[in-house]
Parts: sequence; C-alpha cells; structure tokens
Amino acid sequence: MPDREQDAEQREREAERRRRRAQFLRDLHEARELRDRVQPRRARAARMRQAMRMRTFRW
Repeated sequence: MPDREQDAEQREREAERRRRRAQFLRDLHEARELRDRVQPRRARAARMRQAMRMRTFRW
C-alpha cells in the first residue's frame, strides 16, 4: 500500500509542476506580447535577428 500512496503522491507533484510551468509560460508569453506592443522597434529588430539566425542555421 505505501507504494501506491507514494506513486499517487509522485503523480500529484508532477501534475502540480506541470500546472505551474504552464502558468509561467502563459505569463511569459503575455509579457512578451506586452513588450512587443510597447516597444515595436525593438520587437521588429528582434524578429529580424531571429530570422537571420534561422536563415544561417545549418541542419
């Protein structure tokens, strides 16, 4: 029985970790969108740099 309880506890911890991570990623995405709206020039420059990195990346 203790094994089953430990497994259940482990699954709960994993589920809580995934919920916290999902919330963090949502907040991060929201913050990036806000920054892009507030600083459009910087956001455009960042997009251009990312595009350049993708063009020069070798598979």
